[in-house]
Amino acid sequence: MRTLATVFVKEVVDNFRDRRALMSALIFGPLFGPIFFAFIINLSIERSLSNAEQTLDLAVIGAERAPNLVAFLASRNIDVVDGPADRQAALEAAKTGEHNVVLIVPERFAEQLAGATPARLEVVSDQANTEADGEARRVRNAIQEYSRQLAGLRLTARGISPLLLRPINVDDVDVSTSSGRAGILLGMMSYFFIFSLLMGGMYLAIDSTAGERERGSLEPLLSLPVTRDQLMLGKIAATCMFMALSLSLSLVTFFFALKFMPFEELGMTPNFSPSVVLSAFLVLSPMILLGAAVMTLVASFTKSYKEAQTWLSVVLLAPTMPILIVSILTLRPRFEFMFVPSLSQHLLLVDMIKNEPLVPVHVAVSVLSTLAVGAILTVICARLYRREGLLG
Repeated sequence: MRTLATVFVKEVVDNFRDRRALMSALIFGPLFGPIFFAFIINLSIERSLSNAEQTLDLAVIGAERAPNLVAFLASRNIDVVDGPADRQAALEAAKTGEHNVVLIVPERFAEQLAGATPARLEVVSDQANTEADGEARRVRNAIQEYSRQLAGLRLTARGISPLLLRPINVDDVDVSTSSGRAGILLGMMSYFFIFSLLMGGMYLAIDSTAGERERGSLEPLLSLPVTRDQLMLGKIAATCMFMALSLSLSLVTFFFALKFMPFEELGMTPNFSPSVVLSAFLVLSPMILLGAAVMTLVASFTKSYKEAQTWLSVVLLAPTMPILIVSILTLRPRFEFMFVPSLSQHLLLVDMIKNEPLVPVHVAVSVLSTLAVGAILTVICARLYRREGLLG
């Protein structure tokens, strides 16, 4: 153990001396990642809230043909402004972005309404533009509401109850909690946690294997009275320490960043208290050994620092792929998923954010299976270091 500790301290000290690598591993990933994520979420929330509340200027062609519709739109915080000269100009204005939405009222609109036939309106927008699509959806909803009011008035004028058109009433019963709704937005946090965890030890894993081989310092290191198993385990232990440090910084940064996000305005309350931060660290910690072993294993096959950096950049994507897939499919935790590293940690973390109780069996399987894979890869790394061709 004393020899292993000596190797561990040597690798830690060497990594602290490389300030550029240290900045990339412990600042840009763990700190800027959560801050950037919080900024994007905060910006999208504020934008959606402001778009729903602010007055919308709607360009209308033929507004004089539908005065009652114009008045109804004004009651829905939609102000009518003069539109383009004709329909072709409206299409061009929507394409160029001069107007996000243009409402066209045909000449026969009033005649069709008076004849109790479906009156035609055109809503022109560019649906590839997210801002324009949101404004067009707001205009269509207002027009549909106006249409329902007209239908009710027509039935009432004929002595028919408008309720006849609603034979069924559907009441939505929402059983979600404020923490559960916050999990929709924060479910991808585990991606940043695992990514920053791997980034924290990537440079050390490269430098302690491919870097030393390229500099020619590996051969005198192997000539010391240290077994190769002890040498490899010391290097992996040092990589694990920096990964744990990177993960801790990322979790703490997210804890403080979430305090500046307006979740309450959307009826959301993220469950990310200090106890959850600690629990998240314990759930994600088995990935530390697995990540360190994988990176050391890949770097041991490369002949230069640059080649190892190229391969490990690809390896960084592998643990995040299951998270992306399960996020798209919105799968819930299942027993068989707990055997998949990174995926099981992601599912458990999402449940913690939603303030849902964790299944003890799921936690045990996730921790033990991930640690088992990490231990197997560590043994493989130790065996590879016994190769005579390691130096060449």
